[in-house]
Amino acid sequence: MITVKVRIGETLEKALRALKKKLDKEGVMKSVKAKRYYNKPSVEEKLKSKQALKYKNKKKRAS
Repeated sequence: MITVKVRIGETLEKALRALKKKLDKEGVMKSVKAKRYYNKPSVEEKLKSKQALKYKNKKKRAS
């Protein structure tokens, strides 16, 4: 569970910003968005292979 401690005198906006950063870093929002809709297994396979190719090409360009 992700927690954010709010110190005395700290604004709520600052605490929300810190919470959003932690959620983003953990990848919580990304997984929630991915599971929002059902994807057929064939679509999932296509997405995974597309991401694998993207990663492979990115790795090639870096080296």
